[in-house]
Amino acid sequence: MRIKKISRALILLLGFSGSGFVVAEEPQEPVDATNVLFWSQVQREKGFRNIDKILPTRKINAGENTLELPLALQDLSAARYSMDGKQFSLEDHMRSQHVGGLLVLKKGKIVYEKYGLDNNEESRWIAFSVAKSITSMLIGAAIQDGYIDSVQDPVTDYLPRLKGSAYDAATIENVLQMASGVAWNEDYFDPESDVSKAAGSNAMELFRHLNTLKVSGKPGEVFNYSTGDTNLVGAILRAAIGNNESAYTEQKIWKAFGMGSDASWVIDATYGAELGGCCLNATLRDYARIGLFALNDGVLADGTRILPEGWMKASTTPSKGYPGYGYLWWLRPDGSYAAQGIFGQLIWIDPKTETIIVTHSAWEKAVGKSQTAHRWAMVDAISKALK
Repeated sequence: MRIKKISRALILLLGFSGSGFVVAEEPQEPVDATNVLFWSQVQREKGFRNIDKILPTRKINAGENTLELPLALQDLSAARYSMDGKQFSLEDHMRSQHVGGLLVLKKGKIVYEKYGLDNNEESRWIAFSVAKSITSMLIGAAIQDGYIDSVQDPVTDYLPRLKGSAYDAATIENVLQMASGVAWNEDYFDPESDVSKAAGSNAMELFRHLNTLKVSGKPGEVFNYSTGDTNLVGAILRAAIGNNESAYTEQKIWKAFGMGSDASWVIDATYGAELGGCCLNATLRDYARIGLFALNDGVLADGTRILPEGWMKASTTPSKGYPGYGYLWWLRPDGSYAAQGIFGQLIWIDPKTETIIVTHSAWEKAVGKSQTAHRWAMVDAISKALK
């Protein structure tokens, strides 16, 4: 089985080629793994928590010491929102939006935790583009460790194979903000677009395609959602640290911060490398701990700093190219920010109230206006209902 190149728009989509699969100890429905976008609803709901049995992954081990999340459960039955003339409670939201897990942290304590789709506390779930934001934090860790000097460093300092390409003038900050100034066509309806040809490209295959692209403008000026830029961030990280992304995640976040369960990252079968923008698999509570790690600006309980001081503030400062985007984080006008993945994956963080909302989901569509409206209405309803 191998990961092949596929198409996508505004979000990273993976294409899977190979024979169908049947997951042990699950309702027996053979799944044609041609492309995750075309799985049935039943296939998504069991496949998203069984990626390790379907695709090649690299394990991320948890440590011996777990950061406890004390229970301080609140009655959030009053948390409701209106959509299309109907009222939705949190339970209504979970059923209608196929949510496999919804957890709310307030000041480090669990105030709400509910599972659906046969999930539980031990269920690992694919994060899709939530992984982008984690890769961004790992770039910060690499700067703190001295592997990278600054986000102002040229991309080609770390990836000399791109010297002479359209990336000659681009900095690490530019690609973190998806404003590299490199022409990239993200139209997944066009079989000749860059995303159709190279969305799943990695390592040498990625560099070969990026070397064919043209300059579209001055770096840092215009936001252009680019799978190429996203995968490039992962390549920069690997080149800088001289290791794979999973091992660095394990060292700098998973064991250091006290994640409660092992995780994994999907790797491509050709090069054994993680895509910088996709496919971490983790439990809901560890999603929440990732939010705490960001909220703490990468400082551990013993005061050890993993991220440079002020890294998260810089990461969530609106970019010149687009005020709704930072260093691979989506920004909301109220100062909150989020890691978002297709099919409804979410880590939402509000620094002002120290609130974190995380979801495991299997939306009926990868993205959509209706699903997005439901998600943010749910977040706002919870925020208003919290005591």
